[in-house]
Amino acid sequence: MTFTISPKFLRPARNGLALKGLARNGLSRNGLAGRAAALLAVSAAVGALAIGGARLMAQIEGDRGIAPLVNSEDIQVDGISVDVSAKTGADARLEGWKQAEKLAWKKLGGPDMPVESIDAMVSSVVIEHEQVGPRRYIAKLGVVFDKTKAGQYVGGPGAGIPRSAPMLVIPVLYSGGVRQVFEVRSPWQRAWAEFQAAASPVDYVRPSGAGGESLVLTAGQPGRRSRLWWRTLLGQFDAADVVIPVARLERQWPGGPVKGTFTARYGLDNTFLGSFTMTAKSEDELPAMLDQAVERVDGLYRDALAQGQLKPDPTLNSGRAALDRAFDQLRTALMPKDDEAVAAPQAAPTIAAEDVSGAPTETVSIQFATPDAAAVDGALAAVRGVPGVQGAATVSLAIGGTSVMRVTVAGGAERLAAALRGQGWKVSTGGGALKISR
Repeated sequence: MTFTISPKFLRPARNGLALKGLARNGLSRNGLAGRAAALLAVSAAVGALAIGGARLMAQIEGDRGIAPLVNSEDIQVDGISVDVSAKTGADARLEGWKQAEKLAWKKLGGPDMPVESIDAMVSSVVIEHEQVGPRRYIAKLGVVFDKTKAGQYVGGPGAGIPRSAPMLVIPVLYSGGVRQVFEVRSPWQRAWAEFQAAASPVDYVRPSGAGGESLVLTAGQPGRRSRLWWRTLLGQFDAADVVIPVARLERQWPGGPVKGTFTARYGLDNTFLGSFTMTAKSEDELPAMLDQAVERVDGLYRDALAQGQLKPDPTLNSGRAALDRAFDQLRTALMPKDDEAVAAPQAAPTIAAEDVSGAPTETVSIQFATPDAAAVDGALAAVRGVPGVQGAATVSLAIGGTSVMRVTVAGGAERLAAALRGQGWKVSTGGGALKISR
């Protein structure tokens, strides 16, 4: 939206006749300046509102991530190159497919079998690139074997290794001095989205970056250390831990070679696993290089899984009680030390002594202000510290606004509200939910 302010509103009078005319119309120099200032203020306010609204909408709208391919349980072998000649292009193509099936079977380490037997176990042929001539067929193919038929001969990649727990994938790309995940459609995220992950023993959870995912899964997310924050985030994607494959692309000159440095990291502490470098001769070869890099990074994660490193962080769940105690100690240390302040926390032990074993269980929704991540941690710790609370988790997270948590508590909402008031929270009820604030 464009706003234009005509210069005639700001042009001062050049002679006395103009001022006299203004005076006859009931206007003075001060009145003219006042109207001009008011017009500028209104225009600036409308412009700021339009720009601000556009920026807010731009944070979640537009084409961002690429949806991942659906995992197949079949055994797939990619990157099979064939070059076959025959009487016609159709015959060359058919012969090329049979040759690709034989090469793929050999690549899997299968036993020697007739081509007809191998073809009976093939469920589909994936055409990555092909050129069909009058008597020649050149192609790069992928072959997918039916697992129920071929599984008795070959186990496929990752056979014999137990699958990992669900791992959230945050593919971070450094390119042009900027790091990004889902802010734009990056080639690194595309490579992970197109990776056939069923062949890997690592259970990858690959977000698409749609909607609010691009706001919470950013390049700065791996730098967070709050276990409560990670527990909330991983719960939204049904994941147990996180892996962070990092790609750093350096272009030597426009249209020239592209050097890539790839690093495999994992866990809530962003632990380093391994790194390697690759080079693409041009931008056209960059997608192929990234596909190979994904397979090599997956190999690093497989090795870590086999060595027992790639497992959920025990501090996510087992450390909940220790974290709650730490928050209670911190809250006690920061509160005033006068007699009245010290007397107020004594209400908590009386609630703890209350027998709620036979009380009915109720699910309560609590609204609480979350200006930052620390507010989320503090509110969750306070609610989980109330005796009788069996579970508390955020169902709507809004940093800078009002978040909502769902609490399962024995004794009902009134007992929960009384316990929170004893901790110093302001509690109000309405609409079937509690609203707490400091």
